[in-house]
Amino acid sequence: MKFSINWAQHYSNIDLKTWSSDDVVSMIGSQLGAVEEVIKWGPRYDGIVVARIVSYVKHSNADTLSVCLIDDGDVTKDVKRNEEGFVQVVCGAPNVAEDLVVAWIPPGATVPSSVDTEPYVLEAREIRGEVSNGMLASPKELNISEEHEGILEISPDAVGLENAKPGTPFKKLYGLDDLVIDCENKMFTHRPDCFGILGIARELSGISGQQFESPDWYISPIELPVVSDLAITSKNEIMDAVPRFMVQVIQDVNVQASSVGVQAALTRVGSRPVNNIVDLSNFYMHLTAQPTHAFDYDKVKTLCSGEVTIFPRMAQKGETLELLNGQTINLSEKDIVIATDQQPIALAGIMGGSQTEVDDTTKNLIVECATFDMYTIRRSSMRHGLFTDAVTRFNKGQSPKQNPAILARLVQNITEFAGGSVGDIYDSYEGKDLLYWDPVMCDIDFINSRLGSELTSEQVKGLLVNVEFKVDFDHGQLKISAPFWRRDIELPEDIVEEVGRLYGFDKLPVVLPTRVASPTKVNPLMKFKSSIRTMLSQAGATEVLNYSFVSGTLLSNSGQDPNDAYKLSNALSPALEYYRISLTPSLLSKVHQNIRAGHDKFAIFEIGKTHIRSNGVTGENVPNELDMLSLVYVMSDKLADKSTGATYYEAKHYLDYISGKLNISLTYVPVSNAEGHQIHGPFNHNRSSLIIDTKSGDAIGVIGEYTFTTRKKLKLPEHVAGFEINIAALLKIAGPETTYVAKSRYPHIKQDMTISTTESTNYSDVVKNVLQAMHERGDSAGYNFDIQPLDIYQKEPESPKQITLRADISHPERTLTTQEVGEFIAGVINEVDKKEI
Repeated sequence: MKFSINWAQHYSNIDLKTWSSDDVVSMIGSQLGAVEEVIKWGPRYDGIVVARIVSYVKHSNADTLSVCLIDDGDVTKDVKRNEEGFVQVVCGAPNVAEDLVVAWIPPGATVPSSVDTEPYVLEAREIRGEVSNGMLASPKELNISEEHEGILEISPDAVGLENAKPGTPFKKLYGLDDLVIDCENKMFTHRPDCFGILGIARELSGISGQQFESPDWYISPIELPVVSDLAITSKNEIMDAVPRFMVQVIQDVNVQASSVGVQAALTRVGSRPVNNIVDLSNFYMHLTAQPTHAFDYDKVKTLCSGEVTIFPRMAQKGETLELLNGQTINLSEKDIVIATDQQPIALAGIMGGSQTEVDDTTKNLIVECATFDMYTIRRSSMRHGLFTDAVTRFNKGQSPKQNPAILARLVQNITEFAGGSVGDIYDSYEGKDLLYWDPVMCDIDFINSRLGSELTSEQVKGLLVNVEFKVDFDHGQLKISAPFWRRDIELPEDIVEEVGRLYGFDKLPVVLPTRVASPTKVNPLMKFKSSIRTMLSQAGATEVLNYSFVSGTLLSNSGQDPNDAYKLSNALSPALEYYRISLTPSLLSKVHQNIRAGHDKFAIFEIGKTHIRSNGVTGENVPNELDMLSLVYVMSDKLADKSTGATYYEAKHYLDYISGKLNISLTYVPVSNAEGHQIHGPFNHNRSSLIIDTKSGDAIGVIGEYTFTTRKKLKLPEHVAGFEINIAALLKIAGPETTYVAKSRYPHIKQDMTISTTESTNYSDVVKNVLQAMHERGDSAGYNFDIQPLDIYQKEPESPKQITLRADISHPERTLTTQEVGEFIAGVINEVDKKEI
């Protein structure tokens, strides 16, 4: 966003010219946003003066050259003059004429158009036998426009008789002695009004403590009488995407070059002059931040089936559009277009179409002034790679209430400078064009408590009134109404930000706010997660942090359906398209690269959030989250041997460690036998179990090995298993923290027991029954005991299954004898056998 001081001064009631450039830059940089560049335009015109062509004759050795004598008011030093004090200049322009007022670049001065590239300094030199002292400059050489077919003709009526006198510094004309400040665009993201020179001028006024007054035509739209009988038909059936659509007809215009002043102003802010119609449209865009567009009425008419029809709609599949830049694009059904009843003629809010371009043959106009949905414009711009000045402004969210004033002013100026008569107008807006938005109530204490200030209500009112807010008092509260161009004021907090910025954050006291010193309440879930991390780290596992988003390929490779996951509409890359259904696939994707790095045996875990479509959404219409813990245990094929047991139990060791620390009892039910529980891959149902809270019977997770397909697609070794468990459910059933218990001083006796069961009996059922029998017989005797799996053996299918467990038994007060331990174990086996498992 380029801000011209001279341009702003023309539309301001405050005197910006009295401020130093350093002050202006400081105010913008400290209280508005970053300044990228400060461009002083005046110095590039140093030495260039206004001159009058006294006489000219054809060059004797060149048909297209003229030898001119010019009057510069005798202000230029060190230049050769004739007896009358005139200077000779050779010129090749076809529009040389006596008494023509021109711009003369004398020897020693730099051609302005070359300043930003390779500065070209003129000197007196001979051209085909005649000495030329510098040059008479064209608009292009003066960096005013691209016109270079003739020298610039300075009109005394346009610049004033005083400025047209020979010897006047040329930079005094057309506002060229200007300061242009290039502001960083991102700082105004929530302030579309500040993408116009008028908006920044208003802010500078407020920051400096002066009351700004917007031009009358901006506050109160001009009412133009309709004279032309040219008709137009329009409609707007996509109000959500186009909150306001206005068009007006102008008949019998004269398309030509804009005035030099308009061209110079546009060039200073980086806009290329085209013709008086396009230039006026761009002029008011830079001034008010509201883009507009002009269509050739007669060209539009040829693209209609009958009467002239123009309206906004969504593009249709298969449609194309040739743009003003010569590019032809394939439109998306998500693009907004301006169309006739036959075809699209412009990509709305971005660029017009070449078929309806305003050119030198245009006689009748359709002028459009609209408001478009900023998100749709932003996506279309990114989709087609088109980044225009209009996009820069439309994707910030313009106010639809400024459209009537800007359209009326633009149409008025077109008829003033290009002739023509005003015709039909269409406006789709259904709201009221009020000067202010609905008021926000705010207490002065609310403002001061957040800023640390001691402002009075009158001081706050003064700050806001300076930028054209309406402020009243209602029962001790401030009733603040933002003007129609300010769409960002909705909450009392917005008022606080506005007051702080206008007052100056650097003026606020640098003290810490008063706060109660009581400690922050501990979040139980966060504390619990921290405890789990500590436990698993102590057990030798390594924590891994993954992105919350994964690719559809990873979901599919893990046996999960991408349709069960939420898909991002604006993913950064195809690898980050979906929310995770579970944490396990992310961990499994890290296994192969760790094995390749030389890690043959390891356990990795992650604590994070998952989102599943079937889990529904919150009251705020956002996906419900599940806090999960996932662990994967890995042993490479190189390290494992045939005697290695099932990896399921290696993963279970970690879960047993956690459950022991948490004083909870878990039961395991084979997934293949469980009904009503949905397992979202990648677990092998025949080699996995549901993790059940023994007390409540609720399933809180799953543990097991992974499917062959998953192992193959993710290049996993054969020995890999893990679990995924709901952290919140685990917290709910966790017992009190364990306390230290001294180990028995007396010897432990270890003894193996083998239970013979049927093939269909679950290992977990055997362990459950063994522990129950040991408690029934051992608790009363005061025994301490524990069991661990030793072996599961089955000679052949359908034969009995032998489960061998190793019991560790001790007593806290004496040494147990082999005989009593044997009797205890025999009694346990006898009790288990009675249950016929």
